[in-house]
Amino acid sequence: MIRKAEPRDAAFAAPLIYEAIGDIAYTLTGATEADEAISLMAQFFAQRQNRLSYENAVIAMEGDEPMGLALFYHGSQTEALDRPFVEFVQKRTGVAPALVKEARDDEFYLDSIAVRSDKRGRGIGKKLLAAFEQEAIQRRHDRIALLVDEENPRARQLYEALGYRQDGTVMVSGHQFRHMVKSVLVPV
Repeated sequence: MIRKAEPRDAAFAAPLIYEAIGDIAYTLTGATEADEAISLMAQFFAQRQNRLSYENAVIAMEGDEPMGLALFYHGSQTEALDRPFVEFVQKRTGVAPALVKEARDDEFYLDSIAVRSDKRGRGIGKKLLAAFEQEAIQRRHDRIALLVDEENPRARQLYEALGYRQDGTVMVSGHQFRHMVKSVLVPV
């Protein structure tokens, strides 16, 4: 089952988001250690109106146990959703972070997807991707997108098998990513 995320999911979600986004977590939070970045991301997850908010996430469940998550938003919302991070890091460090815009204004964007390591290989990731695509259709967005790390060919192959195609590259937090897009059919 896939359900909407809630603030109480923060302790589950933050470590998975960290695993999915890697060094981007440090850029977003200004943290220098993994535990600190995860703690700060959990705080942001439990809040509204930011890139990592529970409002932008769904959780894959097996019974009462969370298995994975997908985090998404429309590219036109990027600046507003990143503003809390810019303000937080600037207040904390005195320097505003340079956040690269990962999503284009005309696409519904999959920011993060992750499945617990002990639950991988069971189709949970595909179910989360399907939920992301359904959410795009429900919101009437016909173009969806995601980034995949150049160093993750297995994920890229999965996305290609599901119909995504590369249409560019983006450098984020020192890593090269492939920007991949897919069209979905929105009923008239």
